[in-house]
Amino acid sequence: MIQKKIRIGDILIEKGFINQEQLNTVLKEQKESNFAKKLGQYFIDDGYISERAFAEILAEQLDIEFIDLYGVEVDFNLMTRYSLNLLKSSQSIPFMEDDEFVHVAVVDPLDYDSLELLERSVATKPIKLYVSLKSDINHIFERFEIISTTKLIVDNIKKEISTGAYKVDSEQSSIMQLIEQIVRSAIKNNASDIHIEPSGFNVSVRSRIDGILRENFVFDIDIYNALASRIKILGNLDISEKRKSQDGRFSMTINNNIYDFRLSTAPTMFGESIVMRILDQQKILLKLRDLGMEEKNIKLFEEILKSPYGIIFVTGPTGSGKTTTLYAALNEIKSIENKMITIEDPIEYQLPLAQQIQINEKIDYSFAEALRSILRQDPDIIMVGEVRDTETLNIAVQASLTGHLVFTTLHTNDAPSAITRMIQMGLEPYLIADSLVGVMAQRLVRKICPYCKKEHKPSRSILESISKYLPQEYKFYMGEGCMRCGFSGYSGRTMISEILRISETISHLISINMNKYEIARKAEESDGFEPMLIDGIKKALNGVTTLEEVLRVAK
Repeated sequence: MIQKKIRIGDILIEKGFINQEQLNTVLKEQKESNFAKKLGQYFIDDGYISERAFAEILAEQLDIEFIDLYGVEVDFNLMTRYSLNLLKSSQSIPFMEDDEFVHVAVVDPLDYDSLELLERSVATKPIKLYVSLKSDINHIFERFEIISTTKLIVDNIKKEISTGAYKVDSEQSSIMQLIEQIVRSAIKNNASDIHIEPSGFNVSVRSRIDGILRENFVFDIDIYNALASRIKILGNLDISEKRKSQDGRFSMTINNNIYDFRLSTAPTMFGESIVMRILDQQKILLKLRDLGMEEKNIKLFEEILKSPYGIIFVTGPTGSGKTTTLYAALNEIKSIENKMITIEDPIEYQLPLAQQIQINEKIDYSFAEALRSILRQDPDIIMVGEVRDTETLNIAVQASLTGHLVFTTLHTNDAPSAITRMIQMGLEPYLIADSLVGVMAQRLVRKICPYCKKEHKPSRSILESISKYLPQEYKFYMGEGCMRCGFSGYSGRTMISEILRISETISHLISINMNKYEIARKAEESDGFEPMLIDGIKKALNGVTTLEEVLRVAK
């Protein structure tokens, strides 16, 4: 193997990523740590350059192609011909073989000792190197191990199908065992959803853990039809209908606990995409103080909840925890003395002391229709799962003006935008001013894993963008990645939020149709309103989450 030396520091200076003084500082830091890391890793960790930009520069200097492993089909059978320990130690993936070369993606093409060992193990053909990202190569290793561990179950399923022993409705079949294993793995990892997605070559099973999808299993496409049919039978869906979306629900006992699953199918190019939402009834017992709100926001929200009537909005995108917050709020104020009615689509959790109504669009029983009818049920507190149209919004506001406390949700990016959205939906500003009590906007951010937490320097561009919110002395943290957090560096989620209380001042601004920016500015001046970004930065400074995670969900 031809060895080529390059001076990483000089190249980064030439490209404008660092200056000579910064290079000297990092060289000193490397020497003091007894060369614990390669020089390039220091520049990445200290925020001078991103991992991908560094890899592309390295590839350019060595005249080696950079490759995105997500954009190629990796030959996992080829990987079985090499020692997994050797591949991991050299951080290399032999992803393809042709008549001339074995094509190998590597993290560090300058690690000549490891690559020479790999080259000797190939023997039959020369290797052609490509530079790839460390995170991508680690993902391929994970996928390879997943395929290996599930091979036995898949072989049993194929055997049942080929011999005619497979029965689609059997509780003892290998396919049912596979479904139970998929579900058990997701629950063990505290996943909220399971995604089963067919492609042209295989079936990927991913779980949404802490809001991010992670791949858990990869199966041959041969077993997809059996897997999809069995899941659809569990959810009482039509297994012969594959041309349109279907929704269902089923329960399963895992580790002596009963879990509900909300099932959705959608036709795609290669088959039906299946998503199972895991509903854990224990989550309904959450209290407001368990959600992760800052003490200031908790007190403000509790004050809003004491309103005898009016409308309260919780806003945010899909998957931001709005429904959980609503349930926690209702749990906080439920009482034998009050009648509480909820209108939902679908009903996810059973709430004590509440009458819960499921809407049904197929028979024209919409949110508006249900809301209109329940006003004759003499409720004190009403929860509307989501305001989707002008009619529902109008009825909800009228209910709040006639002595009811109404909770509902909207899809807006921040709290002041809820006011703009209501006006866009046709509501008069004076009605909003009279009925609105408060708006809470929220997002969920991943928490740093406590077992691999370490101090971290965010990139300089990020620090410059939020410099006005930072104290003089500050520290940020990140998770390095360990077995306990699945090497993600994160474990669990918490909330960041902003709460707009409608004071007399804000109510007046709404009534004269002032824009959301003026409302936000006045709320900051007079009521101490703090944007969600500030709440997130405080959590990052306290070591709860990372700055990068806050900026991923808030701006």
